Amino acid sequence: MKYSKYSTVIVGSGIAGLYAALKIEQQVNLPDGILLVTKSQLGESNSRYAQGGMVGVLKENKNDSTASHISDTIKAGAGLSEFNTVKFISENSDAVIKDLMKFGVEFDRDENGELTFTLEAAHSVNRVLHAGGDATGRMVEEALCKKVSENPNIDIYENTLAIELLVNSEKECRGLVVFNELTGEYETIYASVVILATGGIGQLYKYTTNPIGATGDGIALAYNAGAVLQDMEFVQFHPTALAIDGEENRFLISEAVRGEGAKLVDADGVEFMAKYHEKKELAPRDIVTRANYNEMLEKHLNNVYLNATCIAKEKLAKRFPNISKKCARNGIDISKDFIPVAPAAHYFMGGIKTNITGETSIKGLYAIGETSSTGLHGANRLASNSLLECVVCAYEVADILQKQELKTPKQIDTGIKAAIDKYNNEEDVLDEIDVTPLKHELQNIMWDYVGILRSGKSLTTAIEKLNHLKSKFQRTNKCLNKAEYEFKNMLTVAQLIAISAYNRKESRGAHYRLDFLNTNDECIHSCLTKKEGELSFVN
Repeated sequence: MKYSKYSTVIVGSGIAGLYAALKIEQQVNLPDGILLVTKSQLGESNSRYAQGGMVGVLKENKNDSTASHISDTIKAGAGLSEFNTVKFISENSDAVIKDLMKFGVEFDRDENGELTFTLEAAHSVNRVLHAGGDATGRMVEEALCKKVSENPNIDIYENTLAIELLVNSEKECRGLVVFNELTGEYETIYASVVILATGGIGQLYKYTTNPIGATGDGIALAYNAGAVLQDMEFVQFHPTALAIDGEENRFLISEAVRGEGAKLVDADGVEFMAKYHEKKELAPRDIVTRANYNEMLEKHLNNVYLNATCIAKEKLAKRFPNISKKCARNGIDISKDFIPVAPAAHYFMGGIKTNITGETSIKGLYAIGETSSTGLHGANRLASNSLLECVVCAYEVADILQKQELKTPKQIDTGIKAAIDKYNNEEDVLDEIDVTPLKHELQNIMWDYVGILRSGKSLTTAIEKLNHLKSKFQRTNKCLNKAEYEFKNMLTVAQLIAISAYNRKESRGAHYRLDFLNTNDECIHSCLTKKEGELSFVN
């Protein structure tokens, strides 16, 4: 096994990981350098698929204020958002977005060169910045990727999966073990700081807008290392994914299309959102999702429709070029035709419990972006707050590391040595497991029983089925390949979500219990660790 050392290792190459790498390299003394690890190619992440935009409470937007943004975020979060976290992220959005622009991020502007702001659901004013029309995530990601690739002080490992965090008896993270998919080799990396920026969990569900790599790896890593997890039951389902199969994920039809005036309709063109909420199409995401799902259930349909024909053809082409092209490739002219849409798993509000600077319950271990749970999103994320959280928290983790002396550990204890030795044993003879059918089984279980509508019965069924599925997958530590490691992580996170959902006996935001329709007066976060929340279930 190869051994190496770095002052800081970042796992994940989405916007959070890329921006953190750039800010840390810029601001922090790194005697042993900085390493960015990605299990795919640089820049392939959930961030890349974010269409709508990034919230920015900017000084030049005179119609907006931090007070308004805080109010909207807390209201959408169904009471579970942390006020101080929301306030901090809102107040720092102007400075961080201006800093992003210095790294080459170009947001869309009008003919006068002024930044343009759009409206999305549950926002009280236009405050969402966008780039490339409907390709904000990709545009930001490409700009940051370019800067990271050009930076000689940032080392990059591609096609490399982090498989275990090295935590000593003092509960300090001292590095990690990684697996190179192309060579099949393991490497131990000692580090004084490890930052998880591994994204979300969408691939746990049959229908998702997330790319194939969104398998909850960072959350499983942190759980196995003993970190505290928070609010694992809160999975956000986007109401409008293009209801056409054939790929590993469903194409997102951005909320911004409804922000520009598109309406949800049935096959006959009849609008139905007035039955569900006074804000109709611009109600919070959980409400719009359940409305679409209810219409589908009542009428035994596979989808509803989004009618964007009320928006001028020229505006559609300019504002939503990628959505227009994707639909056109499927025979849909969005200026004339209804767009078939259905809900799909989209974003994870739960994750590794952190504060605003990304610190977890384990010293030396940080988490930022979707894999973390800062308390910003509460029970239901406000549209386009996710990219803002990524960059503000990445900025803050770099700031806090400025104040630390990042010395790579010189000694390891017996616990870390035992962890490393598991992957050093070349005598292990493992039979390869075809995880594809197991993965599909897991995705069906999660969609059918831990989905948009939940109950004690459905969640108990899910837990039993996941336990049975686990018995088919005889891997506890070492696996043969990337697919096996990913499935192991998916199984861990799926069980955690199902157990947490069972334990929350109320309906709040994205967590909707048919047997507990009311929202409890007491608003509390759910937390668990490996010690307290073993993957077992007692009814």
